[in-house]
Amino acid sequence: MRYELTDFEWSIICPVLPAKARGVPRVDDRRVLNGIFWVSRFPAMPPSEVFAAR
Repeated sequence: MRYELTDFEWSIICPVLPAKARGVPRVDDRRVLNGIFWVSRFPAMPPSEVFAAR
């Protein structure tokens, strides 16, 4: 799917991510970033529509 990072894009991003986990064990960074990019492509309704008076 297009929202997923390519291997080339991941090779650029991966070195700037923190290497050591602090606190809660880390999950797969690539999967998390793919999710963030997917949500940013399909945003939820604007707050004005969500909180409109009924």
